[in-house]
Amino acid sequence: MQYFINSLTFARIVIGPIIYINLVNNEAFIMSLLLFTFASISDYLDGFFARKYNLTSDLGEIIDPIADKILILFSLFALALYLESIYIGFMGCIILAREFWVSALRDLNARSGNPVATKVTFLAKLKTAIQLISIGLYLLALSINSSLLMFIADFNLFAACIITIHTGFQYSIRTFKLYN
Repeated sequence: MQYFINSLTFARIVIGPIIYINLVNNEAFIMSLLLFTFASISDYLDGFFARKYNLTSDLGEIIDPIADKILILFSLFALALYLESIYIGFMGCIILAREFWVSALRDLNARSGNPVATKVTFLAKLKTAIQLISIGLYLLALSINSSLLMFIADFNLFAACIITIHTGFQYSIRTFKLYN
């Protein structure tokens, strides 16, 4: 079962670049949507099975969020390139910058013996879910050629970006409270 759980996580790492290639080179919207949907569901399932069968691990705690970020960033950058969207590109950069910052905070807290300050929160999980929904909406909009869905995806991505920034601030405040 541990192998299956880790395979779900590693699948997201592989699927991210495949979606990028599918969108940028092949305009394979439906295939990208299907792969992205599978990857998004696998994000829930690997955690569910790990908790259900008490198979959580340090490796899983480290690799799972990295796999999410790889999937999300490859997808956002592919969408930004394909759609020639400065908006999606900028939102992707904000999301990426926050991820670098939180990774640095996690490293700092691990070295300081206080990993609790950057332990994943419910809001951070919600942030990931909204990011995944946004990308799924973009891919669906491309698949069915819907401007309305594209607009909803833009709005959703903005909400995801606000939550992304907010959780970054939360982690920062918790981290730097320890050093004052």
